[in-house]
Amino acid sequence: MAGQLRHMLRDDDINHAEQKQILELGMKFRENRFYRQPFAGPQAVAVLFDKPSTRTRSSFSIGVAELGGYPLVIDKSGSQLGRGEPVADTARVLTSMAYSIVWRTFGQDRVEEMAKYAACPVVNALTDQFHPCQVLADLLTIAQHRGGVDALQGKTIAYLGDSANNMANSYLLGGATAGMNVRIAGPFGYLPDPAIVADAERIAAENGGSILVTTDPREAVADADCIFTDTWVSMGEEAEYAIRSKPFRDYQVNDELMALAKPDALFQHCLPAYRGKEVTASVIDGPQSVVWDEAENRLHAQKALLTWLIGQQRGDESLLA
Repeated sequence: MAGQLRHMLRDDDINHAEQKQILELGMKFRENRFYRQPFAGPQAVAVLFDKPSTRTRSSFSIGVAELGGYPLVIDKSGSQLGRGEPVADTARVLTSMAYSIVWRTFGQDRVEEMAKYAACPVVNALTDQFHPCQVLADLLTIAQHRGGVDALQGKTIAYLGDSANNMANSYLLGGATAGMNVRIAGPFGYLPDPAIVADAERIAAENGGSILVTTDPREAVADADCIFTDTWVSMGEEAEYAIRSKPFRDYQVNDELMALAKPDALFQHCLPAYRGKEVTASVIDGPQSVVWDEAENRLHAQKALLTWLIGQQRGDESLLA
């Protein structure tokens, strides 16, 4: 079988069947962390950080090592990218040495340019517009608690808060790809890009799901299977917290809102969380919270994604089974 170079730059770079295959592989990595070792050698995976990180750094560094590879972790201050070297030049250099490139950066255009010039899979580990690795982990967490990957289709998920951010965008596209009913609730002025909503609506229609964008948090969470939120202030905006947080106060995930969802609804948060702000301590530390499984599943989902991508490039079906 001939190989095909694939990247994961946004959540809809894979279709429903491919997402399911990756998530099922993630479940196998949950059961056996050394299920596959496609980077045995060790072969290097370049993991680049333009932003601080805890979960992304830990999960990719440990994950690449458990896949048999060598995680070459490069911070912004430790690369020529941080001094203005063109992305295309960096892509050409890393491609000659590494077997995959993972990048946590700012503009989506940066990972897209990296992929344009790279001859190995490129993974978006977070940009200002999308966070596909987080959503794969979140879907894996629902599958873990609700009967497997096949149980995702038809489930209703609700995201509350800043709905113009990367998490809202990725829930729209990733949830639609899974065939879920995706509800996004945020205040006027903080709603998703209409173009991304349109893409999500098209994908949801193909996979038996639906999309709802609303300013009413109660409408969003009614009978939902899982509720998500994120910090109201993105990285780098902390000094503006008092001003930026005001529009989101009605979107705090608390016991009252959780009571409107299904009795066994799950709560997830990509972390870091600020108790008493976007979520109350009673929810995130309560019995319906699965945030620690969610954090762990970053490891398993990303190992599955890297394995799937390199399997596609090598045309090696044995890595995908």
